[in-house]
Amino acid sequence: MALAELYTRYNRVWIPDNEEVWQSAEITKNYKAGDHFLHVQLEDGTALNYPVDPAALPPLRNPDILVGENDLTALSYLHEPAVLHNLKVRFVESKLIYTYSGIILVAINPYKQLPIYGDAIIHAYSGQNMGDMDPHIFAVAEEAYKQMARNNKNQSIIVSGESGAGKTVSARYTMRYFATVSKSSSNAHVEDKVLASNPITEAIGNAKTTRNDNSSRFGKYTEISFDQRYQIIGANMRTYLLEKSRVVFQSENERNYHIFYQLCASARQPEFEHLRLGSAEQFNYTRMGGTTLIEGVDDRANMVETQKTFALLGLKGDFQMDIFKMLAAILHLGNVEIAAAGDERSSISLEDKHLSIFCELLDLNCDKMAQWLCHRKIITTSETVIKPMTRAQAVNARDALAKKIYSHLFDFIVERINQALQFPGKQHTFIGVLDIYGFETFDVNSFEQFCINYANEKLQQQFNLHVFKLEQEEYMKEDIPWTLIDFYDNQPVIDLIEAKMGILELLDEECLVEYKCEGFLEKNRDTVHEVLIEILKESKFHLCANFFQDNPVSVSPFNSTINIKSARPVLKSPNKQLRMTVGSKFRSSLSLLMVTLNATTPHYVRCIKPNDEKLPFEFDSKRVAQQLRACGVLETIRISAQSYPSRWTYIEFFSRYSILMTQQELSINDKKQICKIVLQRLIQDCNQYQFGRTKIFFRAGQVAYLEKLRSDTMRHACIMIQKSVRGWLQQKKFLRIKQAAVVIQQYFRGQRTVRQAISARVLKQTWAAIIIQKYCRGYLVRRLCQLILVAAVTIQAYTRGFLARKKYRKMLEEHKAVILQKYARAWLARRRFQNIRRFVLNIQLSYRVQQLQKKTEEQSRENHGLLERLTSLASTHMNDMDTIQKLELDLEKLTAQKRMYEEKGKKCKEDSEQKILKLENQNKELQEQKETLEIKLQEKTEEMKEKMDHLTKQLFNDVQKEENQRMILEKNFQNQKQDYEKEIELLKGEIKILKEEKIQLQHQIQQEIVVQDGLKMEVGELTKQAQKIPELQKEIELLQTQKLDVEKQAQSQKRELREKMSEVTKQLLESYDVEDVRSRLSVEDLEHLNEDGELWFAYEGLKKATRVLESHFQSQKEIYEKEIEGLNFKVEHLSQDINHLQKLFREENDINDGIRLEVSRLTSENLVIPDLKQQVSELENQKLDLENRLQEQSVKLKEMSNRLHYELEGDRTQRRTNEAQNEIDIKEKEKLKVTTQEIEGLSNGLMQDEIQDEVKSKINQETTRLTVENMDLEEKLDMKDRIIKKLEDQIKTLTKTIEKTEAHVPTFSKEYVGMMEYRKEDEERIVQNLILDLKPRGVVVNMIPGLPAHILFMCVRYADYLNDADMLKSFMNVTIDGIKQVVKEHSEDFELLSFWLSNTYYFLNCLKQYSGEEEFVKCNTPHQNKNCLKHFDLSEYRQILSDLAIRIYHQFITVMETNIQPMIVPGMLEYESLQGISGLKPTGFRKRSSSIDDTDTYTMTSILQQLSYFYSTMCQNGLDSELLKQAVKQLFFLIGAVTLNSLFLRKDMCSCRKGMQIRCNISYLEEWLKDKNLQSSNAKETLEPLSQAAWLLQVKKITDDDAKEICEHCTSLSTVQIVKILNSYTPIDDFEKRVTPSFVRKVQAMLNHREDVPQLMLDTKYLFQVTFPFTPSPHALEMIQVPSSFKLGFLTRV
Repeated sequence: MALAELYTRYNRVWIPDNEEVWQSAEITKNYKAGDHFLHVQLEDGTALNYPVDPAALPPLRNPDILVGENDLTALSYLHEPAVLHNLKVRFVESKLIYTYSGIILVAINPYKQLPIYGDAIIHAYSGQNMGDMDPHIFAVAEEAYKQMARNNKNQSIIVSGESGAGKTVSARYTMRYFATVSKSSSNAHVEDKVLASNPITEAIGNAKTTRNDNSSRFGKYTEISFDQRYQIIGANMRTYLLEKSRVVFQSENERNYHIFYQLCASARQPEFEHLRLGSAEQFNYTRMGGTTLIEGVDDRANMVETQKTFALLGLKGDFQMDIFKMLAAILHLGNVEIAAAGDERSSISLEDKHLSIFCELLDLNCDKMAQWLCHRKIITTSETVIKPMTRAQAVNARDALAKKIYSHLFDFIVERINQALQFPGKQHTFIGVLDIYGFETFDVNSFEQFCINYANEKLQQQFNLHVFKLEQEEYMKEDIPWTLIDFYDNQPVIDLIEAKMGILELLDEECLVEYKCEGFLEKNRDTVHEVLIEILKESKFHLCANFFQDNPVSVSPFNSTINIKSARPVLKSPNKQLRMTVGSKFRSSLSLLMVTLNATTPHYVRCIKPNDEKLPFEFDSKRVAQQLRACGVLETIRISAQSYPSRWTYIEFFSRYSILMTQQELSINDKKQICKIVLQRLIQDCNQYQFGRTKIFFRAGQVAYLEKLRSDTMRHACIMIQKSVRGWLQQKKFLRIKQAAVVIQQYFRGQRTVRQAISARVLKQTWAAIIIQKYCRGYLVRRLCQLILVAAVTIQAYTRGFLARKKYRKMLEEHKAVILQKYARAWLARRRFQNIRRFVLNIQLSYRVQQLQKKTEEQSRENHGLLERLTSLASTHMNDMDTIQKLELDLEKLTAQKRMYEEKGKKCKEDSEQKILKLENQNKELQEQKETLEIKLQEKTEEMKEKMDHLTKQLFNDVQKEENQRMILEKNFQNQKQDYEKEIELLKGEIKILKEEKIQLQHQIQQEIVVQDGLKMEVGELTKQAQKIPELQKEIELLQTQKLDVEKQAQSQKRELREKMSEVTKQLLESYDVEDVRSRLSVEDLEHLNEDGELWFAYEGLKKATRVLESHFQSQKEIYEKEIEGLNFKVEHLSQDINHLQKLFREENDINDGIRLEVSRLTSENLVIPDLKQQVSELENQKLDLENRLQEQSVKLKEMSNRLHYELEGDRTQRRTNEAQNEIDIKEKEKLKVTTQEIEGLSNGLMQDEIQDEVKSKINQETTRLTVENMDLEEKLDMKDRIIKKLEDQIKTLTKTIEKTEAHVPTFSKEYVGMMEYRKEDEERIVQNLILDLKPRGVVVNMIPGLPAHILFMCVRYADYLNDADMLKSFMNVTIDGIKQVVKEHSEDFELLSFWLSNTYYFLNCLKQYSGEEEFVKCNTPHQNKNCLKHFDLSEYRQILSDLAIRIYHQFITVMETNIQPMIVPGMLEYESLQGISGLKPTGFRKRSSSIDDTDTYTMTSILQQLSYFYSTMCQNGLDSELLKQAVKQLFFLIGAVTLNSLFLRKDMCSCRKGMQIRCNISYLEEWLKDKNLQSSNAKETLEPLSQAAWLLQVKKITDDDAKEICEHCTSLSTVQIVKILNSYTPIDDFEKRVTPSFVRKVQAMLNHREDVPQLMLDTKYLFQVTFPFTPSPHALEMIQVPSSFKLGFLTRV
């Protein structure tokens, strides 16, 4: 497309302006090729015919959608006005000071402190790719750091700009960034030292100028060295071209170097009194500028800061005082008065106070100094001449000496700083930060400015080459043909300066040049008379003497270990003089700098000064344009514009311009191919774009052209929508008017027709019709009222019945609950008594002989196992008792349900009778109506003729027949009803008979109960009966389903009755068909009818009604027959249920008896157990006696053996008794078989064959089971015999070995009292197996929460039981150390940290719960209170454990935050959860070629999955719910803070659609909280700032009401944050409005009353205070068992 075609109406152009450099104007008339004027309108409304050259039309303005871009090269039209306007919009309106221009960061000095440099900002940019976030100096620093780490290549950041543009601050922030993100793990604090060098160099090298209060008057290149882990290990500094002349001369409103004023401000301090200083106004070198103070700067405080930084670098007080002496000497030297002694001579008084102080401070000869300051020595080949100097020459000599001293002092301080920053190791890589003066021009350009501009020319050349290199790499990467671009090469200028016979060489040869060269030669020579140098060499002040030695140590060492080689050979100075001039020195150092920069990857920061008045956020277009032209930014733009500056990915292009695509193009699956086809169609000139591998490259202006096409298409679409809507509105209005007109016409035409048609006959007919309608409507309303009444009564009846039954059931349940409580309390009392008795017996058992305990360990374990089994059987027995009682209650419920069903049957009968009565009443009403109609019929028939009489009689005969048929049907219905009632009575009688049979069966069952008393030793009865409980439950469920079926049938019957009634009503209403009746009459008959036809119509209606009633009676008869059949079936089913319940009742009684017998058997067994325990107790007593009295061993052992034999005989007798009992049991089983046969005989008359077989098989199974269990009991008795024999053998062995056993203190233990016995030497094993080696995964699933903690506390209880303080202290210490060790070794393992946080918390709660303190034992059970610690107070250890738990919690939170933080910004901010609503606008930003997107693609689902993983892991590890809620709250705060911080730093994300996306993502998080039941965690409240920010992006931002609403709603956002979002708001379409600066100011004014912190970023490192609530453990310690997987077999459960 030709460029001239873009100059159409509504497009905008830039025209030159004297004040603003460029002014915007809108084209009012299409431009045609060859026109010499362009018709435009300025922004103030002024019309203008602007003369143009057809070959050079004015530059076009970019669309508003492209204004405010982060990168200037992303603009479609790349030229000076576009760059200037984009910078102005960002700086003035959006308050953004940073903008990219390709690889350059343009930084505009805001002259105001901004909250965008905190640590939170640093962490936000750390790890991000350049271009992913808003432009920032930290982004450039991160890019340099990332490239260094990725490519192992040295980097450099070149910061340049005019004085006052902010170079020093920018360089300082880059160094601070490196120090923050690359902190070393050592204690050397290298980062702090690197940062500390800045205040020192600023004090001695910075000064106030007319343009800047803190202007750097030297160039500085700082190399920050990194090791292989990319942590700072040191730094090195090189300085360039210090402005020495400032020491002796300052212009108006300028100052000398800061250090002088700091020294003068501190002159009154005691340590500085010997310097004899005063205020700055007293010294010539500090008062020349007329001002000695800087507003807002405290020189004295800065002096303290300077001293602190000296000390931080290791430069102590003596060193600092030597420096201050040198500085004070310079000030005093400047006050030395030189008097003129004639025209050719000058002199200095020997009594000059300042001369004396100067010589005293530097320890010099005062006479010589006074002489040689006014004289010079000229040495020739033949003689030496002493020549006096004029006063002017003497003053120059004095000033030269002062400059020389300060220059040496400056270099010396830099040298010592470098020494302090030196590092012992090897440098791996480095990043250099170059803070150098920018290109400037003045009315009078000094020699220093000449050197500065020379340096900038060299840097500009290096920059141009680097830009071309990056462009070439990008083109090669995308397979774009590379073409050579013409650009301005400044090599001729450089050659003019540094080539052979160049300016510098001519200066060295003392030749004159035309460059305002006054003073060039003197400054280039920089000469101080040799005699003065010799005097200074003789100084006894070592620092001063060392400055002027012949071979001084290098003052600026640059010990780089990187081998560097320049691409261009360094030019050597042809000067043959021994002394190097300033120019040659500067050229050499600049050449070395260029060699260093060429060996690194450069990054550029161009600092811009927006105005000369230092006003905040004021933009002087002239000054900015001047700097942009000088610093190379516009050159970069020009180079970019000549190639393909706009670069969009295929996805971005497709998303943005899909509106320009046809349906045929969109049907193609390959989006890349679609983009190619569309571009070829839209832009005919294929040279205007190129297709790369991943991007489309556009020449300048093409994106604007595409935006114009898109805007036109949308404008046409809007016009079409407006047209359609307006047409629809007009059509709707027309139809409404037309309808109104029709209604009016209809009304008037109807009135006219009525007037014409009114007559007496018509009125009569109308009145008759009204009368008929009245009666008909009355009849219908009365019948409807009756139906409603019947329905209401029915509903009331059922409701009242339901409430009565409900009340009855409640009373019944309460009564049964009382019974259940009675039995349960009795059972609990019995069990409590048994437990107390068992506990008392266990207390009496103590093993006093350790050797016996070890040998009898296996037998004791078997005894314990048997006891546990008996105990479990007893508890199982009790549980089964409860189960049986519940079954009895269920049986009673079933009986009650049966009664309820009978009552329902009665109710249904009564309802059916009521319905029959209702039908009879309706029949009577119909008869009355019939009689009324008959009377009317008779009256009418008397008036008719004979033929009509005959027809009437015929009709009445038909009616009589039908009436007879109806009466017959009614009689038949009554007869059938009586028959059904008789059948129901018979069924009731059968039910009564069945009940009596049930009672008889119950009596028989009671007799069978007596027979089965012999089943005492049947232990397994409980297990078998438990298997039958599910069958009973199934039967109960079956009955319940049957109950539901009956209720459903009753409801269906009611519904059918209602439907039938409604059908009758409907049929009566719809049966009247006039046309059908008339069609049945002949024409003659119709002639004899009365006018209204009332008789015939009434007769036909009566006939229809009779037929309907007949059909209704027939259907009702069928319904009742079905109901009776259903009742018969129910009766039969109930009889079967009764039989089945009788069988179940018998079985339950059998179970009851078995349980009672089992209880008695267990009681007898318990009586045997104390005997065995008593034996063991006696053996222990005997062992104790043997230890005390060794001489009486034999006698005691013999007595013990006799006693044991006696008791064993008793056991054998008991065994014989058991065997006899078994024989009795066998006999009783035989009786049981006989009894079962009798039961089978009785069952044959009551149950069906299937039920009989089932009962028979169950009884056979029961008999077999009893036999097997008897055999098991016999085996148990044999086992007891074997145990007794083993005890006898062990007693004999004890008798033989007791003499060899040494006396020892017996160990007392308690059986299952919640303690874990261990030895002190087992502590390490416990810690190793239970803490260090325990893997939580796979273990936590099958154990109680906090099991390791409970085991540890059981060990603590054991140590407390022994009252062993050393043992307890040792165990607690090794336990805490073990937890610390496992947490330290697995500090990144989330599952293990969660596991040990939970166990530490449980351990802490156990120590509180069993401490015995009143506040902790409130929730304990009485048994738990008995387990409290007895001897020690562990409150100190509780505090240690609490601190440890907090430490674990913080590490636990850190690990979770580390895992989830990379997902937050991609998932919450970048991921578009609302498909089809894109919250981003493609910017065409060109990332660095080295910026590789190496991050994973995370979505909102990733965040939710990670949160679910955290939640499930914490739940599995048994973490307390309150701690879990606190952890979730902390995570949600992090998600909200990180997302909001990123939003503040990403202008491209601040759009309305992005606000919708964020709000949607927040809703997902809220749904997750609701799903996990964590609403009470207050996690939702932590997202409130982010939620308000999303709302702020979506709300309207135009009027005063909008501003007020924003202030009222955004209460969780600070003023700074609200203003930042408003300033960053970016429309993603042309139809959205930008937020005007006036609106932002309005909101800011409304928020001024707020007293919030002026902080932009949220602190993502903030941690909410954690609280550990006390939650007592519900687990009884005595019930806890140790899994074998813990490998703690050496512990004994006491």
